[in-house]
Amino acid sequence: MHISDGLLPAKVCLIGYAITGGLTWYSLRQINHRPTITEEIPKASLLTAAFFAASAIRFPVPPASVHFVFNGALGAVLDCYAFPAVLVGLFFQALVFGHGGLTTLGINAVIMGLPAILAARIFRVRQWVGHKSAWSTNLFAFLAGAFGIGLSALLFYGLVIMTIPADVDAALEQQVSYGLLVAHIPLVLLEGTFTALLVSFLTRMKPEVIPE
Repeated sequence: MHISDGLLPAKVCLIGYAITGGLTWYSLRQINHRPTITEEIPKASLLTAAFFAASAIRFPVPPASVHFVFNGALGAVLDCYAFPAVLVGLFFQALVFGHGGLTTLGINAVIMGLPAILAARIFRVRQWVGHKSAWSTNLFAFLAGAFGIGLSALLFYGLVIMTIPADVDAALEQQVSYGLLVAHIPLVLLEGTFTALLVSFLTRMKPEVIPE
């Protein structure tokens, strides 16, 4: 899911940083409007650490291996804190694990952070279909979790296909990228289920951490 240094043209990397800058500004602006900034920082820090560690958990899904992302879960639980959490997590993943890179940090943040923002919006829809209902909360938590990783996989696939270098076998690259996309289908279901279970647990044990 991470795009490494040297795989994308410099122009694409710069565009990625520009979009990331805009999304960071938008997220911080939303955070500044919240009345409980200090109280929410520990929750954001904890889930940022979970996002950071998730990339180290890999498992084989033929014809490739995949790892958890949890960006949909971050969107559901962190709301406007989700994009900064993804950005910080990706930065340390690049430094510690070598996943991605610093030149592609912006584009990787878009690939994983933008779906997290949209997943937060999906989770908010539950307010219009029975806010107090456990089934609606769990359903939209599942949809948010599945959507986050699903859209990230599609963005990754589309970006790789559109930026294939001229000296690379395009047909082979498309075949490999398509295989990676298919390999993420089980992960969509797993992350959706995990997000639903996480939100269900937090709703019972500490409901104040679930965004309104």
